Amino acid sequence: MAAPQPTTVCRGIVKQVLSGDAVIVRGQPKGGPPPERQINFSNVVAPRTARRATNNAPETVDEPYGWESREFLRKKVIGKEVLFTVETKTSTGREYGAIYLGKDVASGENLTETMVSEGLVSVRRESIRGESRLVELEEAARSQGKGKWAGSDAEHVRQVKWTCENMRAFVDKAKGRPFDAVIEHVRDGSTVRCFLLPDFHYITLMISGIRCPMNKLDSEGKVDKGNSEPFADEARFFTESRLLQRDVQVILETFNNNNFVGSIVHKKGNIAEALLREGFARCVDWSIATVTGGPEKLRAAERVAKEKQLRLWQDYKPSSLSLAEKDKEFTGKVVEVVNGDALVVKRQDGTNKKIFLSSIRPPRQGETDAPRPPGKNFRPLYDIPWLFEAREFLRKKLIGQKVQCSVDYIQPAQNNFPEKTCCTVRIGDVNVAEAMVSKGFATVIRYRQDDDQRASCYDDLLSAEAKASKSSKGLHNKKETPIHRVADLSSDVNKAKGFLPFLQRAGRTEAVVEFVASGSRVRLFIPRETCLITFLLAGISCPRPTRPAPGGVGGTITGEPYGEDAHAFTKNLVMQREVEIEVDSMDKGGNFIGWLHVEGKNLSVLLVEEGLSTVHFTAELSKFYQQLTSAQESAKSKNLNYWSTYVEEEKDEKPEDQVGERKVDYKPLLITAVTREGALFGQYCSDGPALEQLMDKLRSEFASKPPLGGAYTPKKGDLCAAQFVDGQWYRAKVERVTGQNVSVRYVDYGNREVTQATKCASLPAGFSSQPHYAHELRLALVKFSKDEDYVEDALAALMAEVEGREVQANREYRANGVDYVSLQRVDNKADVAEVLLGQGLLLIDERKDKRFLSMLTTYRAAQESARRKHLNVWQYGDVTEDDAHEFGMER
Repeated sequence: MAAPQPTTVCRGIVKQVLSGDAVIVRGQPKGGPPPERQINFSNVVAPRTARRATNNAPETVDEPYGWESREFLRKKVIGKEVLFTVETKTSTGREYGAIYLGKDVASGENLTETMVSEGLVSVRRESIRGESRLVELEEAARSQGKGKWAGSDAEHVRQVKWTCENMRAFVDKAKGRPFDAVIEHVRDGSTVRCFLLPDFHYITLMISGIRCPMNKLDSEGKVDKGNSEPFADEARFFTESRLLQRDVQVILETFNNNNFVGSIVHKKGNIAEALLREGFARCVDWSIATVTGGPEKLRAAERVAKEKQLRLWQDYKPSSLSLAEKDKEFTGKVVEVVNGDALVVKRQDGTNKKIFLSSIRPPRQGETDAPRPPGKNFRPLYDIPWLFEAREFLRKKLIGQKVQCSVDYIQPAQNNFPEKTCCTVRIGDVNVAEAMVSKGFATVIRYRQDDDQRASCYDDLLSAEAKASKSSKGLHNKKETPIHRVADLSSDVNKAKGFLPFLQRAGRTEAVVEFVASGSRVRLFIPRETCLITFLLAGISCPRPTRPAPGGVGGTITGEPYGEDAHAFTKNLVMQREVEIEVDSMDKGGNFIGWLHVEGKNLSVLLVEEGLSTVHFTAELSKFYQQLTSAQESAKSKNLNYWSTYVEEEKDEKPEDQVGERKVDYKPLLITAVTREGALFGQYCSDGPALEQLMDKLRSEFASKPPLGGAYTPKKGDLCAAQFVDGQWYRAKVERVTGQNVSVRYVDYGNREVTQATKCASLPAGFSSQPHYAHELRLALVKFSKDEDYVEDALAALMAEVEGREVQANREYRANGVDYVSLQRVDNKADVAEVLLGQGLLLIDERKDKRFLSMLTTYRAAQESARRKHLNVWQYGDVTEDDAHEFGMER
């Protein structure tokens, strides 16, 4: 039985409307949490709303008009101050009474009567004695068809969706549009339950970007105050007093486990910002990137609480970065990418500084399912999945480029790792770290909530990572893990020997400089062959820098003069650049020897030109000998580096070829022209691919941009383009101009032609700097007869032997700027000069060098055979110089 209560008028604020006939009123606080009382309306009953299933009770459905009844009352009184009286109280503690909306009971609105008059509750007539105003109001509502008396009950029952089967699809379908919603329960300051309208999806929502302290529950499911987090009750009250049963808008942004994650927007503002500003919440990195409108406002609100040291931040101490202003922000050129998150930047003052990209982590072993390769030679760059792609992304974008660096924090030295300067690096308007993360080549570091040492654009990094993860890019793609099988030839001489023929035949080959050991020694990665090699620059002698002592015994070996300068010059020019190499040979240690070209320039020539190397005698056999000697003479004249103390001395001119051992190194050569003077023009077969590439580009250029006839005026000595009889354009050097007739020599083939000026044109940009592929040669140790008739026969025989054929050429000596060679036929290995001597068409050109003794002996035997047979020049007897003097012949 309900006991009657003294009529006492109380005042409070409606916290929650349970149904159309029951509310929870929060009283005035007195030194603690405000007291709450559930007040049920006397003498009436409202239709019940649906309830979800629990462990103790099954799911229920709406009674007709249950939702309308509750909503009418909620919109009328929620959050408002009311007066209430308690008329009776049951033995179980339930209180029944009346609630008035207004300043006093006499003039205020009786909400029980209002609900009855709207037809939203039923009067308990059995509990009313005699005449009653409530009965009259109910009869009036019934007669007017108001509320539940209007009929059509089925239309006023909600179909509540208590669960969501596919949360990802639901979020994707929402596409960030706001839902109207009613907050039904506040679990903690940053987690609520709500109805999404109009479809009545009941969801649990975690407010994105923040986390409030929470209460811990004991084994019985009750709040364990001893283990609860500080300010948990205060944070919950802050949210509850502002949002519970309020009309809000919810924007779903993602989901976590069985909870949706999103933003709640009230007409008075964003609750997340309010919680942060008052120190009731912290920003959380895992969801802040998804916040609609960006995380900037949330971070700013948190900073306000930190500065005021409010609540959660009462012990907060800001971290300070003590750097000079010039060191906080600087610009420089990227000279090296150390790995997926570190760069070496050359600053404007010329110093190099190693920096790290703030708040990101490059791929590491164990982050993917790929196992670590067995064996001792573990190479992280190639063996850790995605690390090579990360390094290549940075290398291709940044090497040699100007970047802007802003220091975010300095990570102190720890665990044997040195201090790290961590920066936000931008190239133009692009944040390098963000670009890395968006490609899936790096992940974002997670920090403690009170750790301020992070990137200034940290939220942008989180957002980029979320997008990369959703798109399964890079590290987030668990199905397609890249594998790099790279052969390291620098540690295996036998493997190097196997690769040598391929690299020699390939001509110019693209490579990436991975490491610079000295001015003339580099480590290369060759993508086409997927191999690593040690490469030595040919044709020069370069001083070595200071280096570690061999054998790993510690200590260093002092470098040679200008060794450090040469090392720095080469490193600055080619480190991690894409270059082209030409492999000539290999030393006994498995190191390849050849020529390296960067941006179309020969590195050997550049080092000699700077006085950082000298020309080695082996360069005489190369096609770059003239360039090297010219560069060395230039360095000498300017007294650069190695030549800084050089003083030119007058000395007796010595023959170019010194006495020594004859060197035999036959190279494939294609003879393209034979002149009337006995000169040969040939192309080394190793230059074939480069020449083909050059001609393809030249023809493509002229096909897309045909030259205008007469627009170019040829001049003697010009390097131009000339149209041959086949209609194609070739590079040519102008030798003579006579009116409209122009004598040209095609520098890549050696043949000459007289053409018209209208068939000559300027060479497009970039085609003049490349070397001439036709080399002028002469046969060594032989000469032509001075009898014109025999010269014609000799030239005809020489052409028949070599023109248009591939032969083997060995450079024997150089004189007057021309290489003298011995030639062998490929098919029968016959020496061409020996054959022509044996036919009596050539004469021996005697030289006193002992190195040619064996050759001269063979040649004399051939010449003696022709003389005995009286062939050609020997037709009328001996024509040597001795006979000529004896008979008074004029030679």
